[in-house]
Amino acid sequence: MHSDPVASRSADPRDSRESRYGGGPQLDAVSLAIIEQLQEDGRRPYAAIGKAVGLSEAAVRQRVQKLLDQGVMQIVAVTDPLTVGFRRQAMVGVTVEGDVEAVADALAEMAECEYVVMTAGSFDLMVEIVCEDDDHLLEVINKRIRAVPGVRSTESFVYLKLKKQTYMWGTR
Repeated sequence: MHSDPVASRSADPRDSRESRYGGGPQLDAVSLAIIEQLQEDGRRPYAAIGKAVGLSEAAVRQRVQKLLDQGVMQIVAVTDPLTVGFRRQAMVGVTVEGDVEAVADALAEMAECEYVVMTAGSFDLMVEIVCEDDDHLLEVINKRIRAVPGVRSTESFVYLKLKKQTYMWGTR
């Protein structure tokens, strides 16, 4: 059974990303449906998206540009790091003394740090890093991450094989 992505959304303005998660732009049912269309295929033509969500091609183009400008989404090519010269990936748990946000900001500035997430649990931060090889990984962890003021300790989880990488979580 095929369901209409727009019809399945609540029109209630309280059912928005802003009201549930705090901050950020409000997203209506049509914007959420556009995002889901682009998560399925980031190269999907605006005319096809418009047909699926009930808007004209021009209206979809404007909405997508607004979502990009607001930082709600990005449209990017997702690669397998191994195929483009990055032979080593790791998740690094970081324990911090003092201001976690200051350390997170410093790590976020490093090109090798793909994700920097503040967490509750054994680590204050989880940082995904992508490097060319083991020497590069060692340099990033030992000389750069551990040199950031406030970093108390790190624990590295080196990736042996990437089994799944997807950005298809949809919208809520």
